[in-house]
Amino acid sequence: MRNPGVWWRGKSTPAKVETYTRWSFHFFAVIEIAGIGLPVVGQLGALFAGWALLAVCAHSVCCALTASRALDWTRGTRDRPVRLLWALGALTVLITVGAVVLTEHGSGGHEAESAAAMLSVTVPAFGVGTIALGIRDWQRAFALVMGAAAGVGGLVFLAGVPGPAALGAAGAELVVGGILVSTSVLSLWLLNTVYALDEARETRTRLAVAEERLRFGRDLHDVMGRNLAVIALKSELAVQLARRGRPEAVDQMIEVQRIAQESQREVREVVRGYREADLGSELAGAQGVLTAAGIDCRISGSAPGLPPQVQSPLGWVVREATTNVLRHGNAGRCAVSLRVAEGRVTLTVENDGVPDGAQDEGSGSELRRGSGLVGLRERLTEVGGVLRAGPVGGGVFRLTAVVALPVAVGEAVASAASVSPVADFSERDPDGGWLPAPAPAPAPAPAPVSEVTS
Repeated sequence: MRNPGVWWRGKSTPAKVETYTRWSFHFFAVIEIAGIGLPVVGQLGALFAGWALLAVCAHSVCCALTASRALDWTRGTRDRPVRLLWALGALTVLITVGAVVLTEHGSGGHEAESAAAMLSVTVPAFGVGTIALGIRDWQRAFALVMGAAAGVGGLVFLAGVPGPAALGAAGAELVVGGILVSTSVLSLWLLNTVYALDEARETRTRLAVAEERLRFGRDLHDVMGRNLAVIALKSELAVQLARRGRPEAVDQMIEVQRIAQESQREVREVVRGYREADLGSELAGAQGVLTAAGIDCRISGSAPGLPPQVQSPLGWVVREATTNVLRHGNAGRCAVSLRVAEGRVTLTVENDGVPDGAQDEGSGSELRRGSGLVGLRERLTEVGGVLRAGPVGGGVFRLTAVVALPVAVGEAVASAASVSPVADFSERDPDGGWLPAPAPAPAPAPAPVSEVTS
């Protein structure tokens, strides 16, 4: 059986909001039965109690089914449930009319009349609250509430109830129905807003990718455009000279060969610069992207003088870890730590959003889904590094990359960089946030350097 916690964490934020909204309206059906249907059984006489309970149960089931279909229509996965909306409206009117008639013409005494009066107000309130889910225009939804209040007041007055009592019934219907319709309208607005924000984030990601492609294309155009034009011109000149038997054609082709070799070199430099990731830039970019996504990001540690062959794979680790935090988890906080010690550079990324399907680290398995981590391991293996990734308990996911430094560079960097602790999410502050674990005492030999802290 699937773990409910894993099932819930595996959902995206919009899917969680939709699930919460859907089951909230399903719970309204339970409230209607427990709060209205069951109490009236003990107040109505034996003749009407069973029928009243059956009517309330049928109405609540119809409300739950209509709410589910209406939410599907809102998300665009199903057609508008017009027949269900009309059926719910008709059932609501029938129960209301029966309750009003029972209020004045029943023979169960004062308690039976009070129970019937409660049915005549609450049942239409739940009905219009559910029907509002199938109406896009909130003005029409509140107009429906006013119509229901006027209808209840008119029915009660026509049944022989004095004017002040009928006006009180209409006011009660207006208040209760208004609350339920407001809940429906606000729930739909929140659900649509969350999906719109998620689509905007996806659009922003696609725009960032498109912008990077344009930058790469622009760089290639700048490098190759002029050189290809010169190659074409000199090739044409060489052809003309060769046709005339001029020896200068050989010189022109030699020049074409030289320009082509120079173009190859320049293209390799552009591609190399595109593939190599600067660690400092990636850390700053990760902080900006995660902060913009509403994730509290803290970066600690700085190691000046790292060689490019170490910075590039670690930069890719930061880039991939940031992508995983945004796409595969539901993190609220993320901590990135960089430290240099004993000739090694250790980069640790922790977040409190464990991806779907992740197993405990105690089982000895790591997260193997997707190709991102496989690519990172390949990059780190080329420079003698290792990568570990997996949940560490408490809903925290940790990714650690360790790269060995060259001996000379390692001694120089270690002598200039301090070890910065990784933020630990095992302790919570009184407000529900995370408190970093106490930092260990720094070693007396290394001299502290500036840290990037957010």
